[in-house]
Amino acid sequence: MVLEMKDIPKSSSKNQIAIFILFLLSLLFFMLVKFFPFREGKTTYNEMLNASKIMLNAMEIIKECRGEKGILINREIDPNQTGLIGTKFSSITTSIGSLEAKRTTTNPNFAGLIVFLLKEAGIKNRDTIAVGASGSFPALILAVLSASKVLNLKTLIIFSIGASQWGANNPNFNLFDIFNCFFKKGTFITKPIAISIGGEKDTGVNMGPENRDLIIKKIKEKGIYFINESDLRRNVNIRMNLYKKSAGKSEIKAFINIGGNWANIGEDPEILKLKPGIVGIKKSPSIEKRGVIHEMAYNQIPVIHLLYIKGLVEKYGLPWDPVPLPKPGEGEIYQIVKIKQPSFLVITGIYLLFIILILIFRNKLNLIKIK
Repeated sequence: MVLEMKDIPKSSSKNQIAIFILFLLSLLFFMLVKFFPFREGKTTYNEMLNASKIMLNAMEIIKECRGEKGILINREIDPNQTGLIGTKFSSITTSIGSLEAKRTTTNPNFAGLIVFLLKEAGIKNRDTIAVGASGSFPALILAVLSASKVLNLKTLIIFSIGASQWGANNPNFNLFDIFNCFFKKGTFITKPIAISIGGEKDTGVNMGPENRDLIIKKIKEKGIYFINESDLRRNVNIRMNLYKKSAGKSEIKAFINIGGNWANIGEDPEILKLKPGIVGIKKSPSIEKRGVIHEMAYNQIPVIHLLYIKGLVEKYGLPWDPVPLPKPGEGEIYQIVKIKQPSFLVITGIYLLFIILILIFRNKLNLIKIK
């Protein structure tokens, strides 16, 4: 059977016009997304980028302080030479930890992620936030401080000295020393409102007694409130009261949990199912098992949970255990901020509406004809 040219189906000129209109519409949408200066996204993008640059600079300060103390960086476990990776075991190590997870958090773009999460939680410039942290993820603390500096936030932080493997678990350069370093160098002006030992029952009973006593002495010498309470309910109440008192007339607009401090996460095993990022806690455990996370959620305060690092980077498009570290501004999170902004969503909605209208009218007018 031989087909002649007249037997080949041809699209009508009207159908070609419809296709041409769709092409022009798609091209216009692409140009708008690519080049239109969305105000909301541009502001957030710049804040994220600036926070990442601050974090990168803070890591350089850490390296200086470590050098001044004569603590060398082991390139085998810290190939990016951040100075934020601790040791496998020490007298202040509280639990096992993932080396890859600790290295992943040293990416300076985590500071950009924190800005993004704070904005998603409704935080505005000069708001007040509360932070509860263990020494397990010192890089995440840097990320939060960097984001807070860019957004001019009043940051109320309570941290514990104990740390899991590879965190700030070097007895000679623990989280207390890191904060002293920053304050001395003028990198951050945020001081902790209280400190605890951490570890089992938040009192460090599973740590070496000599280092534990030395740390307590340093805390008291600095005049910082020392939390030493093994009863969970009383410990949580102390923390909540300290946050409230330190906030003064300001409202606490968000709570960030970093790591797995006993008082912050409580004793309910369901806490381990919490996904990273902004979390919703619909049901609180019994009062004797509640941690600060539950109390904040109960009081309708948004909670940002930073513990399951693998899930966090997969969700927001940051690399796992990168070598070398990405530069500030690199990562899918900077594209996510664009598609999250209202103006982008409006334009996307208009684009889809036009596509639907063209398809509807094309069918009604029988623009596609096979001859």
